[in-house]
Amino acid sequence: MSWLPKSPKARRRLWVVAAVAPILALAVGLSLWAMRDSVTFFFSPSEVTVENAPAGRVVRLGGLVEAGSVERDGAGEVAFVVTDNLASTRIVYRGDLPDLFREGQGIVAQGAFQPDRTFRATQVLAKHDENYMPREVADRLKETGEWRPEDAAPARAGAPTT
Repeated sequence: MSWLPKSPKARRRLWVVAAVAPILALAVGLSLWAMRDSVTFFFSPSEVTVENAPAGRVVRLGGLVEAGSVERDGAGEVAFVVTDNLASTRIVYRGDLPDLFREGQGIVAQGAFQPDRTFRATQVLAKHDENYMPREVADRLKETGEWRPEDAAPARAGAPTT
């Protein structure tokens, strides 16, 4: 075997590497396979398609709550529309909304699309003060040209800026 090193020490190292490499590759592959369900993708309403957010797959959907779209029923279920000013998506949520949830507010909802393409949220997150908007929502608004910096408060001293 001319491709093997002539030194016995080098041959031993080559065999160790040849034995460890597949085991390491298998461990990495199994780890990635096990984590595939824990990854949650973020979409804005204009990016949501059946291909990238199929029914039943847990995703995060963010945007602004459309004015006049919030509907509450007596059973504790809330339906509202989230928009990025290019597209809109109806969200249905059962539970208590954050105290700062309101129309025109930037929110991020985590949940899954139903077969009828209604988004069933399991969690709704809203901003925590007047100076905050979820980074994903702000980035999507900037990309679509809908970002209005005059509406955003100036960054506080010592606060990280993006």
